[in-house]
Amino acid sequence: MVDSNSESGFLKDFQIPTSILVPESEVVNVDHVPKCPVIVFINSKSGGQLGGELLVTFCSLLNENQVFDLGKEAPDKVLRRIYANLERLKLNGHEFAVNIEERLRLIVAGGDGTAGWLLGVVCDLKLSHPPPIATVPLGTGNNLPFAFGWGKKNPGTDRHSVKSFLGQVMKAKEMKMDNWHILMRMRAPKQGSCDPIAPLELPHSLHAFHRVSEGDDLNVEGCHTFRGGFWNYFSMGMDAQVSYAFHSERKLHPEKFKNQLINQSTYAKLGCTQGWFMAPLFHPSGNIAQLAKVKIMKKYGQWQELNIPHSIRSIVCLNLPSFSGGLNPWGTPSGIMRRDRDLTPPYVDDGHLEIVGFRDGWHGLVLLAPKGHGTRLAQAHRIRFEFHKGAQDHTYMRIDGEPWKQPLPVDDDTVVVEISHLGQVNMLATHDCRSKSVHDHSTTSHNNAEEEDSNEEDSTQEGEEFRKFGAADTFRIPDEVDISQLS
Repeated sequence: MVDSNSESGFLKDFQIPTSILVPESEVVNVDHVPKCPVIVFINSKSGGQLGGELLVTFCSLLNENQVFDLGKEAPDKVLRRIYANLERLKLNGHEFAVNIEERLRLIVAGGDGTAGWLLGVVCDLKLSHPPPIATVPLGTGNNLPFAFGWGKKNPGTDRHSVKSFLGQVMKAKEMKMDNWHILMRMRAPKQGSCDPIAPLELPHSLHAFHRVSEGDDLNVEGCHTFRGGFWNYFSMGMDAQVSYAFHSERKLHPEKFKNQLINQSTYAKLGCTQGWFMAPLFHPSGNIAQLAKVKIMKKYGQWQELNIPHSIRSIVCLNLPSFSGGLNPWGTPSGIMRRDRDLTPPYVDDGHLEIVGFRDGWHGLVLLAPKGHGTRLAQAHRIRFEFHKGAQDHTYMRIDGEPWKQPLPVDDDTVVVEISHLGQVNMLATHDCRSKSVHDHSTTSHNNAEEEDSNEEDSTQEGEEFRKFGAADTFRIPDEVDISQLS
């Protein structure tokens, strides 16, 4: 009985009255304003059966009206309805509505795409007091949850696990995170299909790449222009090609991709069969320098061309220090790098992206060692890729884990991809948070030499040292794969 009362008292600090959640419901006097009211969004299809189980557990612990299945109702409709009701109640003098709005926190359970969807909605709504967001890892990569300390393994779905998670949400600190706008423009084809890319082939996370309207100031006559956004990264080249092969295979045979371990093994095998570990041999004309001219802009600066070494076949523009299952390709630059090249640690709220290059899968293995990192190319406030007629008729791109095959010019036209800083969103971070804030002096201190790299910029080491760390999906070679037999 004591345990039951204790649980009931604990859960009251998270439960929201029905009168807040359901506009037509009767308004009753509230004798307890929750310390940490939450609205929970769950992708019931994520994590195999885990999403559905988590939905049931949250509904049993909280008011079922504050828990939503994203497969049944979109987050923008939910939040518009709840915030409109909050405004109505505040206008009618209900003080508890003010308190709920000030203390409200959001929880989203799903993959990075699901989390990005909710983040995009919260930004689009332009709320006067945007609620901070906690992420439950239910996907394959789980880079967003990992970057803010929520882990990358699928969580428990029982009552004890969910209550433990709620306790973490209450104690979590708020932290700003940059979000990024991406624009893609290409000449409309004179013949054939109207759209250069089949709509279903484009990423759907963050409702990315909406076609601009005729009245949009980004619209250019005679061109197709798409716009969207991302939170974690934009990448182009071989890593995106492997990801595209994986997603295509999963789309054709979804029944084979219900286990996280099998998914990771399949991903790794595709890295081998796609030639990622023998890129110079399999893709001699696929380096980034041949495909595109890359320009960058520092904050309040002018466009300048970025020199990309001809060995680089994959380029990653990073917002978070978590990529390909939790690796940090940028690392922490040494004092010499900061002085000579004006490079800083990867802060998530400084208005800059970290641009990192990789030669091939072997180069990527350096991330598995302590202080390992890719080829640091630059940090930039804006990035512009210009693709001209050249070595290939297509390339592969990826934002936040969602890949697509991008046609390149076949005549003298240019395909442009431009990335620019859009704003910031409030995140919730645990004490295990790996992300650093430029405003937090405890994370900007450079006195901890153990965090800094001590290797040369492009150095790699070989041998058993790297194998014992495990590997991320993009870079791992399964033990059972005989590379000599790949073709």
